[in-house]
Amino acid sequence: MNRKGLYFLIALALGGVGAAHAQDSTTTTTTSSYDGRWYIAPTVGGYYNDTDRNTNSRQVYYGLGFGRFIAPNTSIDVFFDRTKRTIDGGSRDRWANNNVGVAARFYYGDWNAWRPYALVGVLGSYHMNPADNAWSPAAEVGVGVSKTITDSTDFRVEGGYRYDWDDKSQPEKNGYGDWFLGFSIVSRFGEPAAAPVAATPPPPVAPDCSKQFRNGVNLCDNKCPDLPEGTIVGPDGCPQKVVIDLRGVNFKFDRPKKGETDIKKALAEPTADSVAILDQAVDTLQRYPQVKVTVAGYTDSKGTDVYNQSLSERRAAIVFNYLTAHGIAADRLIGPFGHGKNDPIGDNATDAGRAQNRRTELQVQQ
Repeated sequence: MNRKGLYFLIALALGGVGAAHAQDSTTTTTTSSYDGRWYIAPTVGGYYNDTDRNTNSRQVYYGLGFGRFIAPNTSIDVFFDRTKRTIDGGSRDRWANNNVGVAARFYYGDWNAWRPYALVGVLGSYHMNPADNAWSPAAEVGVGVSKTITDSTDFRVEGGYRYDWDDKSQPEKNGYGDWFLGFSIVSRFGEPAAAPVAATPPPPVAPDCSKQFRNGVNLCDNKCPDLPEGTIVGPDGCPQKVVIDLRGVNFKFDRPKKGETDIKKALAEPTADSVAILDQAVDTLQRYPQVKVTVAGYTDSKGTDVYNQSLSERRAAIVFNYLTAHGIAADRLIGPFGHGKNDPIGDNATDAGRAQNRRTELQVQQ
């Protein structure tokens, strides 16, 4: 039989091997896992013999392989197989071959699916016949398909071409090419390897936000860290409308006098209540350090406009000075401004209404 068929199949198989390696290196999803345990693979099959052998055309063979997967897509087997061929011409003589070799298989696809593969092998063939008993080199190529049946068992069927460089059995012949088809049950032994335990990543290191602030609120506690700097926020860092109400802080009629600095003497009775309200305003301003306020003074309608304007400015100034004396930075206070008798909140026709209008307001700049 012509060797060109063998050379063509070798080139075809090597091309398949290259494709298998390319697939193995360019994708990680074709094989989910693989089992690297050793296995045995008893095999039975048949030959379609080279007609140059001058034997019967079909013959059964049997064998045994021993190997393992060395990568998800590659296995290596050491194998032995044997066959006997009946010589043509009515003779009862037999032509036996014992073959020992190594075969590599290159698989495609996921481990748990039907996996086609390419086969390449080299072997030594010991022929025994009436003409000669001797070793000769041989090679094989082929294709097959494999399927995992259980955790420890695969089914494998393959076909291919085997060429034997036997030039002694028949002096006028220098080699034989036979087609073969084989079936194997691959049985792995030993306990399967435990699935690798993924390393537990170390817990993320919490950022040290104790020294980072936005709008005066520690970032560890800030629920609205994306607000622009300068926004008036509450203790959680989220927007909050701040109102500082000085109602109840009223002044005696025509007080403070020019040059008067003791606010307690100028405040209406009961003075302690008014001072308590001022102290609450100080506390609010200290809790919201980004808040700025306008300090504005007012009077009732008694007196001239010019006098009331000056009096309202003194009222605003004395509250301004009280706040700065209690720790509020002057750059957070706008003013002091006087508005005279404008913008009354009480009825200037009554004593109670006029008392309400003798006041100072802290107007928050939101």
